[in-house]
Amino acid sequence: MAMRVNSDHPHYYTLTSAMTLSAGEAELLFLVLLLLTFLLTLLGNLLIIFTVLSCSRLHTPMYFFLCNLSILDIVFTSVISPKVLANLGSGDKTISFAGCIIQCYFYFSLGTVEFLLLTVMSYDRYAAICSPLRYTAIMRPPVCIETVVFSWMGGFLSVLFPTILISQLPFCSSNIISHFFCDGGPLLALAYADTTAIELMNFMLSSMVILCCVVLVAYSSTYIMLTIVRIPSASGRKKALNTCASHLTIVIISSGITVCIFVTPSQKEYLEINKIPSVMSSVMIPFLNPFIYTLRNDAMQGVLRDMWVRV
Repeated sequence: MAMRVNSDHPHYYTLTSAMTLSAGEAELLFLVLLLLTFLLTLLGNLLIIFTVLSCSRLHTPMYFFLCNLSILDIVFTSVISPKVLANLGSGDKTISFAGCIIQCYFYFSLGTVEFLLLTVMSYDRYAAICSPLRYTAIMRPPVCIETVVFSWMGGFLSVLFPTILISQLPFCSSNIISHFFCDGGPLLALAYADTTAIELMNFMLSSMVILCCVVLVAYSSTYIMLTIVRIPSASGRKKALNTCASHLTIVIISSGITVCIFVTPSQKEYLEINKIPSVMSSVMIPFLNPFIYTLRNDAMQGVLRDMWVRV
């Protein structure tokens, strides 16, 4: 997708996007696939939220964090998908400059919130498996709420200043961005100014968040695996492993995709390469999260079966 900045009016900018597809049928196919993915993402995550809220057995820290992750996935995919669907359906591929900056801000801030939440969830699993007798004392309700608030506030505040700097740049050159939404790299490529400082800031922030999260998750996962190996019963080992495997799968996928997109000194040099990882991070990960967390979760499957029988 290509995006264009139009500065005909001194106080108003628009971004026009044009799909670089060979035929209208391909664009229609993309519309149908994106719509189905978006609807299934909403359905899957809403199902998780409803299931956790309606079943007292799932009123534990683990599922409290999972609910927050589902809320995050709903908001995350809603930042990108509805606008792309509207563009494809109407043929009017425009967005105001303010809308573009807001979309860019929420994309980066919600991505940061996701990493912080995944790190908190890793610590929760570490406490549950490695210190089961002290788990309720460690993961008290106030602690759970504070860590979730920190994750959301940390994500939104950490990218606020770079987004403000981007919004102040002069966009006076070509108004075409080769992307399907307002990503940071393609937007910086439009700026008629030196963006080295902003790119370096983005690189440092992304590297710091991802590196800290990956290190903490790797540390907790190592101790979890060592503890699981020492569990005497095979059923106990399987249950603990299934609980952690789904979380570790999401962390590996999210980290790998995010490293490909953001942990580069200059995002403007990798615009074409980053298109597919951007689709994965904004569309596919929110779509996959509900399935990965429920397919390997015995408690969630049991509750869903009971709900299905009652229906």
